[in-house]
Amino acid sequence: MGVMTTLIDDFISQHSSSDDATLARALVTEAGRLASRMRASGLSTDYKTSISDVVTEADRAAEKFVAGVLEGLRGDDGVLGEEGAARTSRTGRTWVIDPVDGTYNFTSGFSYYCSALALVEGPAAHPDRLLLGAVHRPEPGVTYLGGPERPTTVDGEPVAPLAEKQAAEISVASYLHPTVMLDEAIRDAWVAAISRFATVRMLGAGSVDLALVASGKVGAWVQHSVADWDWLPGKALVTGAGGAGRKVEAGGVEWCVAGNRAVVDEICSQLAENA
Repeated sequence: MGVMTTLIDDFISQHSSSDDATLARALVTEAGRLASRMRASGLSTDYKTSISDVVTEADRAAEKFVAGVLEGLRGDDGVLGEEGAARTSRTGRTWVIDPVDGTYNFTSGFSYYCSALALVEGPAAHPDRLLLGAVHRPEPGVTYLGGPERPTTVDGEPVAPLAEKQAAEISVASYLHPTVMLDEAIRDAWVAAISRFATVRMLGAGSVDLALVASGKVGAWVQHSVADWDWLPGKALVTGAGGAGRKVEAGGVEWCVAGNRAVVDEICSQLAENA
């Protein structure tokens, strides 16, 4: 029996009666720890679309672990993973997996990365219902859990409800690839969205950004052309903290916006003017 099979079987045995929230929290924690252990042992790196769009054997192993557990414990639910895990849902529910978000940071030895997971009803691109999201940061070793009907927690402790603040009072986290900055329509929309904020942070891991928005450490988040696995886990956390997450078209692309409800309205208004 291989090491991965043993890890999956042991986890299934431990969580055979866990509810969805408990399972999600444990899955992202173990996936993140697995990736961290593998990094410490040395990794091979492949490239997807650019030198900054990377994937490692740790990404693939962590996703294989999560998908394997879900096959054993939630076999009728669907699965959608960044690294290719896929299963059609027979229940209408789908687990959306990001085994390592912030892989460029991860391979660079930077702590700004995580493992993330969301559970939705309906299609992942436009869910009928977002049930929950979970994010684990191996460094510093914290786990976030929450959703629209589940108040967001950090290691089991509830976060404070997000205060209604305008852009000028808070920070915004975002990301715009250097090559995309040459696209005038996208660049202008992005500048319109972020230019009113007190300060901007660009650290390259959307689910970490959104977890920090949910816990009040970052004010808001805006990014274009976001994959479901980079959006849904963090959106769940932000909404569980009393905030909002919305999508809006501008500059020929779709933007995801999250934060307290007042600032989301403000950002979306700015983007709409550049639609």
